[in-house]
Parts: sequence; C-alpha cells; structure tokens
Amino acid sequence: MSQIIRSEERGHRDYGWLNTYHSFSFSDYYDPQKMHFGPLRVLNHDIVQSGKGFPTHPHKDMEIVTVIIKGELAHSDSTGKSEVIREYEVQKMSAGSGVYHSEYNNSPDKLVELMQIWIIPDRVGLTPSYEQIKFSPEQRKNNLLKIAGNSGNEGEIFISQKSEIYLSDLEKGKSLNFKPAEDFGTYLYLYEGEIEVNGEKLHKGDAIQFEDASELNIAANSNSSFILFEVTLK
Repeated sequence: MSQIIRSEERGHRDYGWLNTYHSFSFSDYYDPQKMHFGPLRVLNHDIVQSGKGFPTHPHKDMEIVTVIIKGELAHSDSTGKSEVIREYEVQKMSAGSGVYHSEYNNSPDKLVELMQIWIIPDRVGLTPSYEQIKFSPEQRKNNLLKIAGNSGNEGEIFISQKSEIYLSDLEKGKSLNFKPAEDFGTYLYLYEGEIEVNGEKLHKGDAIQFEDASELNIAANSNSSFILFEVTLK
C-alpha cells in the first residue's frame, strides 16, 4: 500500500525569520492522520533567516537528526557540544534522559536551509549524546548514500532504532532501485526536482510512503534531490 503526500498538504508556517514545512504534526500544526510513520515522528523542512534561530529549549527521548541543504547552522547543547553544521554534513543529537540545545543561522547575510528529523528511539532514558559526520557531493550523486542507521557502521550516524536514512542527488535521466527489508516501510521526501517512484510522479515538496513495497524504482525527470527513510513498522 502506498500514499502520496503532496507539497500543499503539508503543514506550513511563515514566521518571517523562519519558513517551515511540516510533514507530520508539529507545534501548532495538528493532523491526526499525520502523527508519524513508524518511528519517524518529525520531518521539518526549514529555511532560517541570517542571524536568526531557535533559542535554548529542552528535548527528551528522541533521536534528532539535522541535515543541512544549504548554508550553515550553529549548534550548542547542555552536553557541552558547540559545533557548526554545514552543507554536506549531518548531525545527530540523542536527547535521551534530557538535554537543552539551541540552533542559529550564524551567517550575517545567507539563509540556511535544512531538514530536521525526529525518530522515536527503541528505549527511553538513553544517555544524551552527539554525533556529526561529513560526506562529499560525489558520495550521493546518482547513488543512495546511507547517512544514518542502526548498524553502527563507520561513516554513518547511529540511531537507537531500526531505521535507516539515505540521501541522493539524482541526475536527469538516471534511476535507482531500492529493496526495503521485510516488515519495513519506506518514506521518500523530494526536496528538489521531479522524479517518478514506481510510476508515480513527484514534484518538489511531495512525498510518498509505502508500507509493504518489495522494491522502489526511482527515476529522475530533472536533476533531483531526496531523502529516503526505511523504518520498522513492527
């Protein structure tokens, strides 16, 4: 079974300093049909103005992954971490038993565009932790690059949940195949371009989810970028 979520069906708020799109219920956007997909709880696509951001606030019992699309974001948290996350970098903060953090666009004149992802962990009360990795554009060009998962492989962010996250930049005319594991669902969000997934056409901002697909065929009708989640549904 599959479901297409069109761009205009997402939650959207423009606060001036922040232009944000919510794939799932978040903050003052609520849709009882869009609470989560398996353990994938939040997928926000944010554009933050220069010098603006999120002041210090708490989180608990959530795996929080930040993917920078353009620009850079300054991060600081109560574990003592203070880092800058840039394009082609991914950060994970395990909120676990409780953590405070802040995030700001520290550029004086450029926007930062990012995706923030929340995944419900497989257990509560984890010790708060932080990871950050960098990859090259070539690693995801016409390829599915795994940036996070539960395997603990080198070069991937570790998530305390049976979930994997992939990024891809697919050139016009190129295609990829992906075979999800049994009893796992897939959720693909297109943040640039136009693609077809198993014959279904997606435009920028669209998403498609599958609960039981044996294979995904992803073909690019233009230069495109997307994020793909493989999540346990048990």
